[in-house]
Amino acid sequence: MATINFYLDKPDKKGFAPIHLRINCNGSQVKVSTGQKIEPKNFNKSKQKAIGLSVESHEINHYLDFLRERADELLHHSNKKTFVQDEVKSVLNEHIENYKENSNVNIVKEQVTLYGKPFTFVDLFAGAGGFSEGFLQAQHNNKFFDFVVANDINENCELTHVVRYNHQLGLDAEFLKQDITEPDFLDNLLEKIDGQKIDVVCGGPPCQSFSLAGKRKKFDKKDDLFSHYLEVIKVLQPKYFVMENVKGILTKEGGKIKELIIKEINSIVDTKEIPLLNTFIKKIRKESNSFLFDSIVKRVELEKLLEKDKETGKADFISFVENRFKKLTPKIVDYKTSKTDENINTIRHGFNLLSRTKEWKKLKRDIIKEKDFCNIDSDDFANAFTDFLTEIGSENIISKIENSLKALKVPKSYKKDCEDIITALKIYTISFDESIEILKSHCNTSQKKELETILENIRLYKIEQPFVANASNYGVPQNRERVLFIGCRKDQKYISEIPATVSEEEKVTVFEALYDLDFIGNNQEAHRYEEIDISAKYNGTAKKMAKLLKKRKIDGKPISKGGKSFAEWSKKGRLIERFKPQTKPFYVRNTEGLENGEKFFDILNNHKTSNQNETVIERLGVILKNGNYKEAQPELEKLNLSTNKRNYNVLKPDEQSSTIMTIADDYIHYNSPRSLTVREMARLQSFDDSFVFQGKRSTGGNNRKTEVPQYTLVGNAVPPLLARAVANEILKHIK
Repeated sequence: MATINFYLDKPDKKGFAPIHLRINCNGSQVKVSTGQKIEPKNFNKSKQKAIGLSVESHEINHYLDFLRERADELLHHSNKKTFVQDEVKSVLNEHIENYKENSNVNIVKEQVTLYGKPFTFVDLFAGAGGFSEGFLQAQHNNKFFDFVVANDINENCELTHVVRYNHQLGLDAEFLKQDITEPDFLDNLLEKIDGQKIDVVCGGPPCQSFSLAGKRKKFDKKDDLFSHYLEVIKVLQPKYFVMENVKGILTKEGGKIKELIIKEINSIVDTKEIPLLNTFIKKIRKESNSFLFDSIVKRVELEKLLEKDKETGKADFISFVENRFKKLTPKIVDYKTSKTDENINTIRHGFNLLSRTKEWKKLKRDIIKEKDFCNIDSDDFANAFTDFLTEIGSENIISKIENSLKALKVPKSYKKDCEDIITALKIYTISFDESIEILKSHCNTSQKKELETILENIRLYKIEQPFVANASNYGVPQNRERVLFIGCRKDQKYISEIPATVSEEEKVTVFEALYDLDFIGNNQEAHRYEEIDISAKYNGTAKKMAKLLKKRKIDGKPISKGGKSFAEWSKKGRLIERFKPQTKPFYVRNTEGLENGEKFFDILNNHKTSNQNETVIERLGVILKNGNYKEAQPELEKLNLSTNKRNYNVLKPDEQSSTIMTIADDYIHYNSPRSLTVREMARLQSFDDSFVFQGKRSTGGNNRKTEVPQYTLVGNAVPPLLARAVANEILKHIK
């Protein structure tokens, strides 16, 4: 086993020491000059890294990592088992010269002048990185994207990101592995961003558990992720943000959820414009109703606060309303009642609960986490948890305060004051937009017009309606419909849709995407490509199959000269010239494997079929012959091959696939009775072959709740070519 390390030679007259690479193996030693110099005080000998956060340190470490990986690849992952010293030196020197020529390590410092204008983006709920990949493929008029941070909660998402973007592409894009609902998430995200202005935020917060206020919630970990996503938008204030979701979100609860999402987006305000709104509120403030107007002012002021200060601001708001109630109490009840009455106690204690929102939120989050961990759902425990979590919600507490106020025999002259207290508390829980609706109800016609003008300036993002994008319209060989909400900051050009890059007749077919990978059988794994002879393989239908292959541009548009087939683009890669790979694609089993250098450098990755038994293969053969699962049922029953499985999707070579999900066994290859490999599913999603999915291939049972194996990474991803179309449209419009 060879050991690879770096050491410093004697410093030159300027105090800079050359860095050498040294390999020890079986008593022999090879030394190679890296061509890089550093001041000894800036080099950590034990860690073998440059010290500090400067661009220069980053570049040197980037370069040394590159050389270490190249040496490791040569010595530990090569078919050749023995080397003479000159061979090792020759290969490493070639890498050093090649690296200097092509990459020159100046990824951070020189790209702006070389490649025009970079715009920054952050990818939330990133998963495998479909959005990230598409954004790095985009380019328009010398404008392109710089990748700053990705976020997800899973270790394998992080591993796939680190290998792809840090090791393979040599970018300094950060990864934040943290739940977006945690209190210090925003602080940690801002730390990763490190003062950079973010131009675009993209991501798809799961919205399965969206529910309207007042409706019983299920209280799972997916609750409220959308509002946390919007909190990031409020803080970063990007020029554009893209939110992707399932098509069903448009019709959920009769379309009310979609309207709620748009209302919440419209509630993001330009904090610089808040003083103008407050001046207007104070101008129309009526003495008879001053408390309510002051409550609206305080609610509007909350929009200016950063997330870390918001809880204090909310507590101040509750204290303001509570003081109003304290002054009112002696006027509406006698002394004895104020000390002993259950309704008064409910109101007082309700204020106590509301003022401790931060503490209750933490408790709620911990309970949901434990509930989720213990699989509490559809059982005799679920209702008790749901009831308790509902009880401690602000809306429920305010409802109890309202009922208790109504139960008191309040003199008629003070009923309006009590109503204002309840309205003020409701203002505390509703969106900015809803609180403005309350303000409008107190305006006359001319005041409403003035308010509308102010609101046009104060709304930070323009959005009218989301739109449905089918991935197959953007060169993806898959009918995958997704809803896109694109928020455009008020100083940017409005984007209402993403134009298709291919027409219905030009769409990429399954055969185009997968034909060159069709050399693998049941329970096999391939590490290199093999030639496919269409004439021999398809015999009578060879001409028809060959006609399906078209030369195309990257975005799928057929082109008569100079194009490549979809499969060729997949092999070549679709990233723009700026992002040349720094290492060959490699696979690691886990994070520990990456740290230990246990990398597998193969020409082809993730191309392994499942080990299916003879019965399953026979069943798949019958379904494949019949063309679909439903029509195959009678024959399956006759042959005793029936199964409880709900569905199988048979791929049609001359069509697009149905929506690719996370379970490979749901699909049958168009040419042989087997399920798809990760690489084949990735092709149907439009991932380049150089994009390697890390970690376990698949998982089952309860592990699906915590693990994100390769098949899940692929199935949950945004297709990169769809993301590329979105990114290009933004680059066309962005100022």
